[in-house]
Amino acid sequence: MNYNKMKKTLVDLFEESVRLYPNNTFLLEKTGKVFEPTTYTQVKEKVYQLGAGLQALGVKKGDSMALLSEGRNWWIIGELAMFYAGAMNVPLSIKLEESNDLLFRLVHGDVKFIMVSGTQLKKIRLIKEQLPEVQKVIVFDEQDHYEDGEVFIGDVVKMGEEFLTEHTMEEFLKISQSIQNDDVATITYTSGTTADPKGVVLTHRNYTSNVEQALTLVNIDQTWRTLIILPLDHCFAHVVGFYIMMSRGATVATVQVGRTPMESLKNIPLNIKEVKPHFILSVPALAKTFKKNVENGIRAKGDTTVKLFNFGMKVRQIYYGDSNLDFKGWRYLLKPLVVLFDKVIFSKVRENFGGELKFFIGGGALLDKNLQKFYVGIGIPMYQGYGLSEATPVLSSNGPEKYRFGSSGKLVKPIELKICDSEGKELPLGEQGEIVVKGENVMAGYWKNPEATAETVKDGWLYTGDLGYMSKEGLLYVKGRFKSLLISSDGEKYSPEGIEEAFVGQSKYIDQVMLYNNQSPYTVALIVPNKDNLKRKGFDLSTEEGRKAALQKLEAEVNKYKKGGLFEGMFPERWLPSTFAVLAEPFTEQNQMINSTMKMVRGKIEKAYASRLEYLFTAEGKQLMNQQNLDALK
Repeated sequence: MNYNKMKKTLVDLFEESVRLYPNNTFLLEKTGKVFEPTTYTQVKEKVYQLGAGLQALGVKKGDSMALLSEGRNWWIIGELAMFYAGAMNVPLSIKLEESNDLLFRLVHGDVKFIMVSGTQLKKIRLIKEQLPEVQKVIVFDEQDHYEDGEVFIGDVVKMGEEFLTEHTMEEFLKISQSIQNDDVATITYTSGTTADPKGVVLTHRNYTSNVEQALTLVNIDQTWRTLIILPLDHCFAHVVGFYIMMSRGATVATVQVGRTPMESLKNIPLNIKEVKPHFILSVPALAKTFKKNVENGIRAKGDTTVKLFNFGMKVRQIYYGDSNLDFKGWRYLLKPLVVLFDKVIFSKVRENFGGELKFFIGGGALLDKNLQKFYVGIGIPMYQGYGLSEATPVLSSNGPEKYRFGSSGKLVKPIELKICDSEGKELPLGEQGEIVVKGENVMAGYWKNPEATAETVKDGWLYTGDLGYMSKEGLLYVKGRFKSLLISSDGEKYSPEGIEEAFVGQSKYIDQVMLYNNQSPYTVALIVPNKDNLKRKGFDLSTEEGRKAALQKLEAEVNKYKKGGLFEGMFPERWLPSTFAVLAEPFTEQNQMINSTMKMVRGKIEKAYASRLEYLFTAEGKQLMNQQNLDALK
């Protein structure tokens, strides 16, 4: 496949958009009572001032900077300004509470300058002593006092204004114009197949090519608005929410930042009504919350409305079906009813989403088919997409032109895709295997991790670690994990091996453990206890009282890794099991749950204990003292 070798960096993309759409509103932000607009020309002026300020501050081409903030204008202006100083961005999640996690990324990413919001500043202050390489911390919000090395962003902008009066525009732009396609734009940390997070190195061309590719799936123009409700460090939000919109001269709004994360979350429904977005990026967890809000609103209106809503929903779901690729046939007879229910009920429901919302796009974890049916029912389809940070991230999506529930849609263009077996051999159409892709959007590699890079990218092909197949219709179906990664409900991935090894290695009461999370709200575990050691400790497993005490002991072993425990901070809390099932039998070669290299065969274990795993996600199963756990210890 021949790729366009013309120079096109994110700086080039931004400059071109400002030239084409100077007076269009680029950013919308609400800090007071209303959303205030900033045009493309005004954004450029701020980017230049901050970029010049960074040069004056001592930022050099190739330096690593980090950005830790809620989504807001300064996030977007800040990243663009970094590029004008020749720096690369290490975007950080505001969910990073553990100092170990934050510290690892800042040290491993060779970060020299940090941009941070006022609410996140305390996290940096707690670990600053362990960051000798960091020269300056640039704070987005004014503080009562600044510690050594901290500077208010307003002062950096003033430095930039002075810099621009003392230097010609040509001198200032020299660095940004020298950036090439293969220069690094960001290092995005993702939890991969090793215990430590891996830094996905994405170049300027990775980004601009994925913008071009994604636009082959959905047609956006300069009149469109979006409200970014996902964190901006999220690769999906970064590209689809921000850079795609920028390339089209469209408008990007960010959620009003509250004093607490919960307050920010509560601002989302209100902000949607105010911004009136044309599309929203979502993840399953948020989609479920929206659905719940709609249903609660309908219930509050009484039984008659509930009955009408449910009947109207059924009619619309039958009419639209699971795909727009199927011939509707007799379903056209339902058209008058569809129109009637839309007028009476669903148009009013859509007003809660601003009234102009055409669709949602779901990234990350797989969307539940029933969830997609619900949104088609109310007239705002939720289209499933697929991608990963290592592919910058968009690889496929359903959209208005072509969708089928259960699929991840059609592929972006241009891209090469093949489905391979565990030996790397290409499989025929329709067969399941590992999804492997090649294109200009494939990452440059993992930061300072040549071994992991060599395992993941071979001859330009990215081995995604995801299981799937292509259908005859040209749609990609993603079926879960090809490798052993945990996948949470928001699409985050994490390798369980490190946690499992620690549990077994540090506890004489746990013989074997397998963590499990397949797009669920929490992680669970299957535990094979060492009954002999429990008995030696004095637990009488022949009595119910003794078995209950033994279960508490096993729970205490797991809790050692949680907050307040002996090994607190060793692993991110969200990937530790919320509950576990105790198994009566060990994993062995005989029952084919262990292979010849003594590794767990996860697929077989998951299949054998499917009902136990499902039970752990029920209210009864989540209770440690459930009958199944007590029986397994007999």
